[in-house]
Parts: sequence; structure tokens; C-alpha cells
Amino acid sequence: MQEQGRPLIDHILTLLDSLRASGLTLGQLGEAGPAEAFSGLDGQSLRTACEIINFMDEMPGGFLIYRADGEEEILYANRGLLRILQCADMAEFREMTGGSFRGLVFPEDLEAVEKSILHQVAASRHDLDYVEYRVVRRDGAVRWIEDYGHYVYTESVGGVFYVFLADATEKKEKLLTERALLVHEKERNQRELKALMEAYGRERSKIDQEHLRQLEVIEGLGINYESIFYVDLDKDAVLPYRLSHRSDAIFGARLQVRPYAASMAAYIDQWVCPEDREAVIRASAPDTIRARLAGSSSCYVNYRTVGSKTQYLQMRFVAVGQTERVAQLVMGCRRVDDEIRREMEQKQLLEEALNNAQLSITAKNTFLSNMSHDMRTPLNAIFGFTALAKSSLPDVRAARGYLERIESSSRQLLDMIDKVLQLSWMDSNEAQAEESDCSLREILEEVRDFLLPQAAEKDIAFTLDCARLRHGAVYADREKLRQLILYLANNAITYTKPGGEVAISAVEGEELSNQYTVYRLSVADNGIGISPEFLDEMFKPFTREQNSTLSGVHGVGLGLTIAKNIADMMGGTMDVQSEVGRGSTFTASFTFRVQGRNAGAPERAGRWEGPQRILLVEDNEINREIETELLERLNFVVEPAENGKIALEKMRTAAPGDYDLILMDLQMPVMNGWETAVAIRALPDPALARTPIIALSANMLESDRRRSKGSGIDAHLLKPMDLPLLLRTIQELTGGEQPA
Repeated sequence: MQEQGRPLIDHILTLLDSLRASGLTLGQLGEAGPAEAFSGLDGQSLRTACEIINFMDEMPGGFLIYRADGEEEILYANRGLLRILQCADMAEFREMTGGSFRGLVFPEDLEAVEKSILHQVAASRHDLDYVEYRVVRRDGAVRWIEDYGHYVYTESVGGVFYVFLADATEKKEKLLTERALLVHEKERNQRELKALMEAYGRERSKIDQEHLRQLEVIEGLGINYESIFYVDLDKDAVLPYRLSHRSDAIFGARLQVRPYAASMAAYIDQWVCPEDREAVIRASAPDTIRARLAGSSSCYVNYRTVGSKTQYLQMRFVAVGQTERVAQLVMGCRRVDDEIRREMEQKQLLEEALNNAQLSITAKNTFLSNMSHDMRTPLNAIFGFTALAKSSLPDVRAARGYLERIESSSRQLLDMIDKVLQLSWMDSNEAQAEESDCSLREILEEVRDFLLPQAAEKDIAFTLDCARLRHGAVYADREKLRQLILYLANNAITYTKPGGEVAISAVEGEELSNQYTVYRLSVADNGIGISPEFLDEMFKPFTREQNSTLSGVHGVGLGLTIAKNIADMMGGTMDVQSEVGRGSTFTASFTFRVQGRNAGAPERAGRWEGPQRILLVEDNEINREIETELLERLNFVVEPAENGKIALEKMRTAAPGDYDLILMDLQMPVMNGWETAVAIRALPDPALARTPIIALSANMLESDRRRSKGSGIDAHLLKPMDLPLLLRTIQELTGGEQPA
């Protein structure tokens, strides 16, 4: 019978020790005398141990038992492992490995393998650990091994690993083939990108021609008009081209698109004489305008204005669309009671409008010229290094270097596109600042850590001073504040010569009432400086003091524009002090609500151990392969799902703990990411419903982020995947203790 209380592994290891000490095999055990006396085991335990050893020897794959401590002595290797290594018997195996697990693993892989095993064992004693490493076969061939191991500890034997091994060499070769296909697909995507950019250029040219035509119509009509608007009746939209004191309050003195019906109602209520309001309401209604312009090129309505002195104005509508249905039109308002005085005023307004139009055309032409050059520069690098990489595939180091340069040029091109899109988004009605709790110190440290490698590459001393920051925990828009400091600091590093200095500093100013305090965030450099003539132009879109051909710096001139817009959006100010040849200092001043006068900066999360298993929801096969490969290289276990419906089904049938995290694309067929997140949050099992979800999508608008938050998504990240940012986000979601 098996001895009471001793695990079966003890009996197996006892028998293996006896065989190794005597130099006998399992088949020779009976020849050495009574087996029970030889092994120290009772009959039943001996028979069971022998049967299990025979079973392990007949397994098709490799099987290995070795001690977890000391020299990691190999206690047993089955015949399958001997076949993988082409060893005739255990004697050859021990001679080749030195009888230890360390002697089995390829020397360059050993340290990483042992660290990975210890990390996985520390995370869970109940799951198999998984590693990959190389071994050298007896004939000298290098083979890849997949290793699934488990750690066992008993009082009598101590700690041991028993491991299942398989030859994965063919699998690795297949992976190399797939990578080659991936490179081919990347080249195809680059060709498609070039075609898209050319198509974009053609469409932009058509738009510019239409825009110029509309300007000509507007300026021709605007000689005698104090305010001019472009109206789209189908879209219920009105865009001012010229504003008077009467319409300033409605449009906020900004040339921005607003709803036509609401803007017209506000104007009539504020400025039209009560006796004339009904007539103006009827005349400005879309149905009335369409009916009157169906048989005429223009129509108008006269009315009186309210105020200390009654004035007569005329509101005129002119159709400018090219379709039979009246939709696009120009609307203008002019004084009709003092034609001579109005003629002089309109002449001045016309000159200003023409000047603004010429400035707009000049800025547009400059932008297109610079954009064409600055986009073709990285595109030329991408195509050039792609050709070099293709011709250098046998030389892995050279090919890798070319691919890294392709990646750098791609990021440069992506940065240009992102800035253009971001400026367009900020000019839309969607852009707004959101207030949430954040730490100024952490935001500044994050920007410093992100740009430190860039500064080090130019040998620039890059410092951060928060000594005068007493209350770092405030309520503000964390992401927009980070973008503002990032743009200012990146601009300083870009225009500072090697060996220079860039410093970020935060100063807490005067305390105001209701827990508000003034903060001044500064970025100073001793770079090339800015000329006095350019200081008034520097925040305008697409403007640079020197283009990239003269300065050697690539970009579209939007970084400072976006930073200034963010400061304005957050209710702050931006001040600049600069001297050519001595450097510049940008200071953004804000009034933030302090979280607590006695509270310091929030504590950082504890050490992050990281999730082990990720559910990756991505419909694009190429993106799915790339993301899976990158995550698995970081020791994540990735399970893919092609759309939201498949992901939801996996979550419904999963047990708590099967998935530590969900990476979710948003634009997918069958069921999109937002719908899937809502359905997951509604699962009956609270543990499954609370699984962290990170959106990974090309959707960058603020409305998309708000929709993600409303769907229960914990974080919204942009494609292409930024691994450092993704890992930081995973750490924030899973690295520390969660509040009860």
C-alpha cells in the first residue's frame, strides 16, 4: 500500500533517486534484488511509481523533472525529450546537459527564461508557466522549445518543476514567413496612402476653387452690407463672414458655424422692432426663402431696429447653389437710411474683407507649399528605406535599422496629420474643456519623462522644477493640460541647439476665494529665439518664422496654435518673452480649483504586476496579428475575437478571472465596440461585468471619447498602438488597489 500521507510525487522521486544512485534502469530493477528493499517503498507504492514512469516514457512529447533550487539538477527526462535532442540514452543526455536544467537551455536565453518562470510562479502557483527558449541538439542544430511547467513543493522532496516540452522550430519558421508577408502588406498600405494623399490634393483643389468662387460672390454683394453670412438651409447652418455689433453677441465675435434657426431667432428677439418681428420671422423662414428664390435671384425684407434711435435695415438673401433646389445662399444686412455714410463705412469694410481674403489665400498657399514639402520628406524616407530594407533582408541588423527609420518617418507623418485633424476638431463645436481631479506634478513629470530621450539625443539639459508648487492636486482637464505643456516643451527642444537648456517650471501664485488658486506653468529655453516681428503671428495656424527648407525643422506650424487654443479653452492666458539668439519663455497662466489646501499630490499606484490574459477584439486581421504579436512578446496571453458579438459570447461563457483586460476596437461589423461594452457591463456576474475595457481606435473626436465613457469603457486610446502609453494605462487600471 502507498504510505499514508506521502504524495505520489515523493514515491516517484524516491524511486528515481534509487535508480540514479545504482546506475540501473527501470527494466533492471528486479535484477538488483527485492525491489521494495532496494527502493525503500512498499509494494503498492513501488508498482504505482513504476507505472507512472513507464507512462511518462511513452508520452509523444518531452517531459522533464528537475529541482527548483541549487544547480537545478535534472531528476528525470523521458524518451520523447531524448528524441528531440537526438540522445540515445540518459547517459548521453546527462553528458550533453551536465545533468541540470541550466545546461539544457541555450546560454543566451537562460537568464530571461528563469526570470519569466519565477515571475509566473509568483503570480500563480496553480497555473502552468509558459516560456520559449532554444536548445542545441546533439548534432549541433539549434531548435526552439515550448515549455509548459508547474512548480510543486513537498516537505520531504522540496521544490521541483515538472515540465512538458515540445519542438516549436517549425512554428517559429512559419512566424518568420508571416512577418515577411506583413512587410509586404505594409508596403502595399504605403502605396495606398500615397494614392489617398494624391486624391486628397485633387479634392482640396476643387474645394479651394469653390471657396474662391463663393468669396467673389460674397465680396461683390458685401459693398454696402454691415454683416454677411453663408447659410445652408438643408443643414440648418450659418457661417458669418463679417459681423456687426448687432451680431457679435450671437456669434461670440468668432467666425464659427452655428444653427441658422436658433441664431436668427436670437437676432430677431434682440434687435428687430417688436412691430416688425412677425414679418422678419416669416421672411427668414426656410420655406419662404425657397419659394421666393424659386422665381428670382434674390429677395429681401426691410425692418426697424430697437435702440435709442430707430434705424432701418434691409436683410437680403441671394441663392448661390448650383442645384435646382434652393439650399445654399448668402445673407446680408445693410443700413438703408443713410446711404452716403453707409457707403463710406462699407468701403472700409470691403477693404478689410479683401485684405482678410488675401491673407487667407496667402496663408493657404504657404500652408500647401510647406505641407507638400514636409509630407513628401518623410514619404521619400519611407519609400527609400523600404527599398533598402527589401534589399537587405539577409542582413538582419541593417534591415532592422532601416525599419526603425521607416517607423520614425511614419510617426513624423502621422504627427503632421494628427495636428491638422486636431486643429480642425478644436475649431468645431465639439471642443470643450472638462474638469476632473488631477496632479500638476504628475502631468509635468509625465511630459518630462516622455521628451527626455528626445532631449538627450540632442545633448540638451532638460529639467523640471516643482519646488514652488504647494498644492499640486487640482481640478482641471488633465489631457488638454498635458497636450499644452507637451507642445510647448517639444517646440523648445526642437528649436534649441545641441548643448542647450530647456526647463519646465510650475509656480503656485496667489490664492483666490472659493478654493481657487492661480498657477503659472512655464517652458524656458536658450534656443534660437523669436524675432519681434513674428511674435504677433506665431499663434496663427500654419505659420512658421522659417520653413523647413531654411530651418531644417519639419512640421506644419500648428503646435503653438493648438497650445494657445487649449489655453483659451481652459480660461487661461499665454505670455511669451523672447530674444533672437538668447531663447524664449512661454508662460501659461490658469486659475484652478484646489482639491484640498492640506492635501498633497495623490499617491502613485503600487507596483504593477500586470494582467496575464487579454481579450483582443479587433475586426482587421492585420491589426489583430500585429497587436497579438506585440502583446505576446510582453508575456501577455492574448485571445482574439473578430467582432463585438464574438467577444460578448466569450465573456458570457467565461469564468471570473479568465480575462484580466479587454482591448476593444470601436468600428467593427456585426456589433461595434460601444455596443459591446454596454452589453458586457450588463452581464449578470459582477466580476465579469467589471472587467477593465480599453478602447483602441482611430476615432479621435471628443464626442467619440464621451461616447466611450458613457458606454462604460475605462480608457480611450488612439491607433496606431502606442505601447508605452498602453502599458501605463493598463498599470493605472490594474496596478493598484481598487476602491471598494
